[in-house]
Amino acid sequence: MRLNVETSTAGGYPGWVPDAARNYLHHIEEGISIRQLARETGCHASTVLRQVRKVETLRDDPLVDAALRKLGRHHIPKSAISSDKDRPNMSNLPTEPHMAPDDKTLEREAMRILRRLCETGAVLAVAAEMDKAVVVRDTGDGTSTRTAVVDSGIAQAMALKDWIMCREPARISRYQITAAGRAELNRLIAASENSARGFAEAQAGFDGAPVSQEAEGDRRSKRMRYSLAESPLTALARRRDHDGQPFLSEKLVSAGERLREDFELAQMGPRVAQNWDRFLTAGARGGGEGADLRGYGPTAARDRVATALSDLGPGLGDVVLRCCCYLEGMESAEKRMGWSARSGKIVLRIALQRLRRHYDEVLGAGGGLIG
Repeated sequence: MRLNVETSTAGGYPGWVPDAARNYLHHIEEGISIRQLARETGCHASTVLRQVRKVETLRDDPLVDAALRKLGRHHIPKSAISSDKDRPNMSNLPTEPHMAPDDKTLEREAMRILRRLCETGAVLAVAAEMDKAVVVRDTGDGTSTRTAVVDSGIAQAMALKDWIMCREPARISRYQITAAGRAELNRLIAASENSARGFAEAQAGFDGAPVSQEAEGDRRSKRMRYSLAESPLTALARRRDHDGQPFLSEKLVSAGERLREDFELAQMGPRVAQNWDRFLTAGARGGGEGADLRGYGPTAARDRVATALSDLGPGLGDVVLRCCCYLEGMESAEKRMGWSARSGKIVLRIALQRLRRHYDEVLGAGGGLIG
């Protein structure tokens, strides 16, 4: 009886696993011959053999090796899925804490982590036998700052998909984003923005109000990213003032990154169409008063962002929302707000000083990143 490799794959491995890794696991873990894999996948045996050999050479990478071992441990034996009648219900299988992530979780976390890795001097640091990996960024003065934390399972999947790469494995391995990772980030950002734009257009269609060209242009420009390689804050932090000191101190950059991470987390909840534009109008005030600002999850993140923007008030709230959250460039923000050239960075620094004081007072000294 012929083995249906496609059925076996769907039953045993997540959808994000690359074809080469699937063939490798089928061959190594399930004992399926190269020729049989070639017949079932519709390609030449030499192609499958090259895939298997390539994946084998990648096992020198600690994350790739861990991902393959994890997938091999938790794969469903082919005997268990030989027919639809005998196929187990995946939803009824026990969930283990160290199983590979599902497709949606990987996409959501990958977009968050790949964004951080695009920043200048950023690497993903992974220590052996640790459940978490951290993204750290070189600040340029010999120190580094942590910008994100991710489960090791997500990092393993990203390495297996060639989104990140380690040049010199060590006790603490450092990974950088690859060209494939940058391409995937562009795809994820485009898909996220298209989804959000479609939802907004559907909402406008329900009430029958047409969207003006000016409003549409404003919405598109607001979603423009400053750069995948760096945010406006990191670009300003590299500049020096007349005393030779960084224009933005590390504490001010950390405050802006704290707001940005809360802003991104807030988009993961069911209210992904949260309207932040109310904070761009003079006299607007948020509704986060009385909320538990130390909570977790998208709802708590929305409350923290709303409270911070309300505390800053009009003007200061505008510039941090545009530059820290929308990632608008400084020149674009100055033009849209009617400010004179090169005045925006001064206002932004004042806003970040106020934001830093807000986090120290409300969230305790430091107001560190949520990770």
